Amino acid sequence: MSVSVEKRDAWFPPDWEDDERMAFLFSAFKENRDVDCTDWDGKIDFWSPLIIDHCRRRGSVCVSLQELNESFRRKGSVPLGLSTVLQSMIRNGKVQKESDFAANVDSGWLSWGVGLLLVRPLKWTLSALLGSGRVPLEESFVVIDLVKEKAAALLAAYRASPLATHSLLSFQELRVLSSHICPDESSLCLALLQLQREKHVTVSLHEGEKLVKFSQAGQGRVPPVSEVDLGIYQLQRSEKLLEERVEVLGQEAEKCKQQAKSLLKEGKKSQALRCLRGSKRVEKKADRLFAQLETVKGILDRIANSQTDRLVMQAYQAGVAALRISLKGVTVERAENLVDQIQELCDTQDEVNQTLASGALDSGEDSEELEEELKSLLEKTIPDNDVKTGILDADFVQSLPSVPDSSLGITDEELDRELSRLTVSDTGSFTLSLLVIFENISKILILFFCTYQY
Repeated sequence: MSVSVEKRDAWFPPDWEDDERMAFLFSAFKENRDVDCTDWDGKIDFWSPLIIDHCRRRGSVCVSLQELNESFRRKGSVPLGLSTVLQSMIRNGKVQKESDFAANVDSGWLSWGVGLLLVRPLKWTLSALLGSGRVPLEESFVVIDLVKEKAAALLAAYRASPLATHSLLSFQELRVLSSHICPDESSLCLALLQLQREKHVTVSLHEGEKLVKFSQAGQGRVPPVSEVDLGIYQLQRSEKLLEERVEVLGQEAEKCKQQAKSLLKEGKKSQALRCLRGSKRVEKKADRLFAQLETVKGILDRIANSQTDRLVMQAYQAGVAALRISLKGVTVERAENLVDQIQELCDTQDEVNQTLASGALDSGEDSEELEEELKSLLEKTIPDNDVKTGILDADFVQSLPSVPDSSLGITDEELDRELSRLTVSDTGSFTLSLLVIFENISKILILFFCTYQY
C-alpha cells in the first residue's frame, strides 16, 4: 500500500524532525543491553509503539522488516536497529511469526492449503536451523493486538448482518462481508485463525468450497460443522440460485413481450406471434422454478420450526424435571389430611371465640353492680369530706373565728356583705362573676389558715 511522503511524515512524532535525536534513534543497538540500558530501552520505547501505530494506520495486521525499512526511511537512511526491535517485541509477546501463529491450525485449515501462512515462514525455520541470528527481510510478523481487534470486528460484523441467520458461510461471502475490516485475504485468514483460537469459528471444505461457521450470540464456543448444517447450507444455496433464475426468466419473458409489441407495430405479425410464444414458454418455466423455490422455502421453514420445537421440548423437559423434584413427597392423601386438620382447627377457634364472647356479657352485669356499690360508698363519705373537697357555705364561714389583727384591712362585716352578694340566688350574674368568686374563695382560705396559725 503506497503512501505519499507528506502524508506519511504526518504520522510520525515530533522527534522525527530533530536530526540529532533521529541520528541517535537510527543508530544500531549496543551488542549487550547491560552496556547501556538507557540507550537500549530508549530506542525500544520509541520504535515499538511506532511500528504498531504504523500497521494500524495501514489497516494491516502483518509487517516485515523490509516493509519497515521502506516505511521509516528518512533522508536516504534506514533505521539500523529494527531487527533488534522486532526480536524484543517477539520476546514481549507483541508480535509473533506467522509460522508460530498458525501452529495450531486444524485439519480444516490444512485442507484449504493456505500457503501464505505456511510456506513463507519456512524461510525463518531454515535460517534458524542454520544458526543465523538475523531476522530475514521478508519474514512476516503478526501484530497480536491488531489481529485481535480485527477478529472482534469481524465477529461483530457477522452477527449484525442478515447472514447471521445462516449457519454456514462461504469464504467468498465472508470476504464481501469483511471488505471494510480486512483489506486482503491474508488479514482475513489471520483474523479467522484468531477467532478459531477463541473458539468462535470453525472451518470446513465441502465439495471444493471453503465454508466458515461462526458461533451464535450466547454460545460459549462454536459447535463443529454437522450434516444438518451442510444440508441447510445446500438448501439455502439452492434457494438463492432459484431466486436468481426466476428473476432472470421474468426479465426474459418481459423482453419477449416488448419485442412482440414492437414487431406488431411494424406489421410483422408472424414474428410477433413467435416472440409471444417464446414469452409464454419462459413464463411457464419461471412458474415451474417458482414452485420449486416455494418448496425449498417451505422445507427451510420446517427446519427452522423444528429447531424451535426442539428448544421448546428441551424447556418442557427441564420444567417437568424441576416440577417432579418440587412435588417429591406430595400426595393427594396428605393434602386431604392437611385440609381436614385445618378445618378442625378452624372449628375449635370458632368455639373459643363464642366462649369468650359469652364471658364478656357476664362481666358487664358484674360491672353494673360494682358501679352501684361504689356510688353508695361515695354518698356515705360526702358529709365527712365537705371541707376537704373545698365546698364552703355561709354557715361554715361564719363559724370561723375572727382575726385579731387584720393586716389586710378587711373587716368581718365587709366579708359578710361580700359573701351575701355571692349567693347562689343571684343567678343572673353568677356566670359573669365566676373569676371573682374563685378569687374571693382564695382570700377566705388565706384568712382561715392565718387564723388557725394564730
